Amino acid sequence: MINRIREIRKAMGLTLADLAAACDPPTTAQTIGRLETGTRTLSIDWMDRIGSALGVDPQVLVRSENEARAQIVAELGSGEPHPLSSPRDAVLPSEIAGKGGEDGATMVVEVTAPVGEYRAGDTVWLQRLSPDQAGSAINRDCLVPRPGGRFAFGRLIDRRDRLVGILPPQSGHKQQVIDDPEWIAVAIMLVRPL
Repeated sequence: MINRIREIRKAMGLTLADLAAACDPPTTAQTIGRLETGTRTLSIDWMDRIGSALGVDPQVLVRSENEARAQIVAELGSGEPHPLSSPRDAVLPSEIAGKGGEDGATMVVEVTAPVGEYRAGDTVWLQRLSPDQAGSAINRDCLVPRPGGRFAFGRLIDRRDRLVGILPPQSGHKQQVIDDPEWIAVAIMLVRPL
């Protein structure tokens, strides 16, 4: 079995100390480092503690050596791509979904026709947040439930008390205001087939 704690921790933007402090009971950064590198045995108890601290299912912390995984082989910044000294596993949004809101559910919106910056065939992966976490989604694309089983999708531009303002991606459309939505799902990844 291959330990994936480091990849998942880094994908969430956490340091060793952050993860150690989030464990219940808290532990040390050195202990987390030893668990990540395999110098300390990753028991079921440790998997449960770390999975809970990361907000993920403990089973995603390890994978079979025979299981083929997508690998990150280079990083692209403002210049040309830089190869990584050693490739690392790519972490899917569904593997870290629990970190979002109260339920952290992952949702996907499929784009069937060009709209705004989105192209037909795109899938937008979203993570569900509770309404009180809407502040963290300002200026990001979101899906918000509306009465009658409908949705609003677009840039979250305003949050006042129980009201949220969504600006649709289509040019020329007016802001939609939704009163007291049950949840807000913020875009975390765009998958575009080539």
